[in-house]
Order: sequence, then structure tokens, then C-alpha cells
Amino acid sequence: MTPFYQLSATSLSGQLIPMADYAGKLVLVVNTASHCGFTPQYAGLESLYKKYAAQGLVVLGFPCNQFGKQEPGGADAIAQTCHINYGVSFPMFAKVEVNGASAHPLFRYLKNELPGVLGGRIKWNFTKFLIGRDGTPLERFAPVTTPEKMEAVVVAALEG
Repeated sequence: MTPFYQLSATSLSGQLIPMADYAGKLVLVVNTASHCGFTPQYAGLESLYKKYAAQGLVVLGFPCNQFGKQEPGGADAIAQTCHINYGVSFPMFAKVEVNGASAHPLFRYLKNELPGVLGGRIKWNFTKFLIGRDGTPLERFAPVTTPEKMEAVVVAALEG
């Protein structure tokens, strides 16, 4: 079993979810925020998810308040933004830290495997990590890379 599948995270509703539940799926992990200039990407992420879920894509959203305090609310406020404002139906998780000593183990692992331009740090909200069906981290996308610009890579990974 790959290290990705040995990790787990708490859902927005408080359930511990093992990443092994997503074995065999193409997983897109995104650190999100409700009050960010990139927040409208929720709509594009939802569109990708709906379009390719039947082929095995799952999007996992991880709210984070480390960048400009752009995710100040609790689970209810996050759920309202995601579900009501953007129609998000993909799994959302409890608020996490992605950088520093308290970074969630999932993000420590992903940053180690796919370092990006800042090395072992995440630059901002809506950094995205694509994990292959076998649990191998494949690609990291910058916050400015929209879900629409990622679609060709997602499709290739689904077919690959």
C-alpha cells in the first residue's frame, strides 16, 4: 500500500476518512478557502468532479486559514459557502494547516513528494495535487491554474 493510502483525514462532518477509501480513483486534493480571490474555482472543481466522477475522479477539498485568514469560519460556515454558494458535492474535510509544524500529515506527504516552486511549502489557497489511481502523487498545480486548464491532464490520467 502506498503512503497516500496509509493517511486519513477528518471530514467536514467529523468522520475519520482513510485515504484508502479512494484506492483505484484519480484523486485531486485541493487546499481551499471561502474568502479568497480563487474561491470561484469551487465551481470549476465541481464541474470537473461531476464530469469525470463516473470515470473515477474524486476531488477532496481541505479548507485552510493560513493564507490571509481567508477561511475564518467553522464547519457550518464552510459548508454553507461550499454547498449553498457553489453547489459543491465532492467531499470536504475539516479545516487543516498545510504549512508549518502543525501541517496535516497528508499535506506534509504531498509537499515532500511534489515540492513545487517554494520547495516544501504551499504558496496559497487552491494549490492542487493530483494522485494517481495507484496512490502515487502525479502532479502539482499552482493556485492560478484553474480546473479548466487542468482538464486535459485529468483526462490523460484517467485514461492512462
